[in-house]
Amino acid sequence: MDEPPPLLPPAPAGPAKPTAWRRLTKALGPIGVGLVLLANFFGKIKFLLLPILKFGLPVLKTGGTMILSIWFYAMNWGWPYAVGFVLLIFVHECGHLIVARQFGLKVSAPMFIPFMGAIIALKDQPKNAWVEACVGIGGPLLGAVGAALCAAVYQFTGQPIFRALAYSGFMLNLFNLMPIGFLDGGRIVTALSPWLWVVGLVVLVAMVVMQPGFLLILILITSLPRVWSLFRAKTEEEKRYFEVTGEQRSTMAVLYFGLVVLLVFGMRWAHIAPPVRAMRE
Repeated sequence: MDEPPPLLPPAPAGPAKPTAWRRLTKALGPIGVGLVLLANFFGKIKFLLLPILKFGLPVLKTGGTMILSIWFYAMNWGWPYAVGFVLLIFVHECGHLIVARQFGLKVSAPMFIPFMGAIIALKDQPKNAWVEACVGIGGPLLGAVGAALCAAVYQFTGQPIFRALAYSGFMLNLFNLMPIGFLDGGRIVTALSPWLWVVGLVVLVAMVVMQPGFLLILILITSLPRVWSLFRAKTEEEKRYFEVTGEQRSTMAVLYFGLVVLLVFGMRWAHIAPPVRAMRE
């Protein structure tokens, strides 16, 4: 009986054909290595970039908007006055910033808005009306000092530009003391009596009627919700917010009304002060 032929081992398989996925990954290999190296590079320099950005962006925001505001004001009143006026606004905002940081509140860098002044944003809310009032009055207090320095320089030099800046500084800070909405005065009187917002509303409406303007109307509209809050029921937390001691209330009253009187006298002096040369003669 014939024996079956021996089984031969299978022929060795040839090299496997590369799949489309393998061809793609092979082609993108150098690019992937490059991306990894790039990510590693940025990972190392981020510790250098982050402090620069953290410091540089606020400076750019404040400095850039200052320059823009100076340019806008200069188109109407000339460069010397524009520079001085923007610096007076900056001094005012620094007053808020200094007091806020004394209370441990985080604030943004000042941002200037042409023909509207400047703003700083509180990143932390004041814990009570006393803190809010202190932060509010910090700006007008330091701003009044800046205006007074302009008046002193005028007395020594006789340069009319400083008299004009003194008048503008006194007027700017007095306007901000109006007890309404989110103006400085509206924040200050939270430690006296929030019902003074109604007085501020009456004054503001009269100003809008006599001399309507975009800024006044904007302040009026944004102030209405806070005035309306006086006539609704308060939560316990809201009631505690407005609790201040008698000493705190009397201290803020002296600062607020005393500053109003000083600013009015400062405006009057700057408006009618005779030329320095005439006084010396």
